[in-house]
Amino acid sequence: MELKELLMFMTKKDASDLHIKPMRPPLLRIQGRLIPVKSSPLKPDEVQQMLCSILTTKQKELFDQHLSVDIGYGIPGVARFRANLFYQRGTIAGVFRRVPFDIQNVADLNLPDVIETFTDFPGGMVLVTGPTGSGKSTTLAALIQKLATSRSCHIVTIEDPIEFLFSDDKATISQREVGTDTPTFKEALRNCVRQDPDVIMVGEMRDLETMSTAITAAETGHLVFSTLHTNNAAQTIDRIIDTYPVDQQHQVRGQLGLVMKAIVSMQLVNNADGDRRMPVCEIMLNSPKISKHIESGEIKEITEEMENTVSYYRMQSMNQSLNPLLAHNVITYEQAVDASAEPQPLSLKRRKMFPTIEDRFREGEMAPSPADFSEITGLLETKKLYEEAEEAHRSKMAERDRVIADLEREVAELRAQTEQVSDGTDEARREAEQARAEVARIRDESQAKINALNERIRDLNQQLSGNGKGFFKR
Repeated sequence: MELKELLMFMTKKDASDLHIKPMRPPLLRIQGRLIPVKSSPLKPDEVQQMLCSILTTKQKELFDQHLSVDIGYGIPGVARFRANLFYQRGTIAGVFRRVPFDIQNVADLNLPDVIETFTDFPGGMVLVTGPTGSGKSTTLAALIQKLATSRSCHIVTIEDPIEFLFSDDKATISQREVGTDTPTFKEALRNCVRQDPDVIMVGEMRDLETMSTAITAAETGHLVFSTLHTNNAAQTIDRIIDTYPVDQQHQVRGQLGLVMKAIVSMQLVNNADGDRRMPVCEIMLNSPKISKHIESGEIKEITEEMENTVSYYRMQSMNQSLNPLLAHNVITYEQAVDASAEPQPLSLKRRKMFPTIEDRFREGEMAPSPADFSEITGLLETKKLYEEAEEAHRSKMAERDRVIADLEREVAELRAQTEQVSDGTDEARREAEQARAEVARIRDESQAKINALNERIRDLNQQLSGNGKGFFKR
């Protein structure tokens, strides 16, 4: 069996990974499960010939030196693949990760649309974290593609190996592969700042030097994207800080508090039917409180702050991402617990969201055994706590309603007073109008009398003038 045939078959089956090792058939990872290909087991020399045939001379030298090597491999018109070749039990084996040619956007990936806004940051650091195969690289590719089509800038990517291939659009993109275009991540980052970049994407922050250089680049106004193999935001911050010597950790916390703009922690969870995988993610954004928690080393407070600012900053914890899926039966409770870093708070929330424990007991889901009774007791205690919290909330709402009622009464009284004043004003206005009309009438009558008197005087003068006795005759 040829490697090209296996990779094409892998693409046809929409598998994410292909495992090749001697003495067993190839394995495909489909929807998170490893499924053997229907073929005979591969012999050691077949595997060696199959895998070594795709290595360049330089890659073979690295493989012989380190006994493992990361490479990129592509089949035109099919897909690209990220491969790791390694030795196990003295024989060669390999794992291939499929990288589609088409780059999906954030909406296509069913991710919260707030993630797309990360491309609007003028500078700072954005990290995408999660276990292997959780969609980190795919999410980063979606963000880089968004930048390439929306911003006139220079994007430099440093990868080992290059996975997604980007094309220049509004942005110009320089993709550098460790081992081919640059010896190390550290060396590439050090030189990168001299290449007039606006955006830097580091495939993975693997060591102290890479982290330090990336943080420095973010401090100097560059927008830096990278990944880490951590499960949540708090763990990510701890991982970075713990990488540094103790005497430098205080300084690093201050730097992270300023440059860390966002952390997305991702997982892929099988749906309840098991026929597809869906992303769940924790989202942390750098708010004033988050920055303060990082600088002061209050890392455990980060999750609480994320949960408290869902509506304002659009942050969310992993449990807040899981609960809607759980409530709508998209995933099972067991799958949610496996994905949660804090299953206990998730369990408490679930007991509130789902049918009451008394109903479960009456319907026979819990047999009357000591074990079940202990569970019932614990759950009822939880229910009591929720009821107390609800009662406190109702009391607070009742007090609020009383305050609102008092305010409404005050408003009604003010409105009545205003109406009285308005009535008095209207009466005064009517009296003033009447007075003005009376004055006008008197003025008109007076003017009429004056006019009549003047007319009488003219008549008298004319009579006197006719008799020669007028004033003007003298």
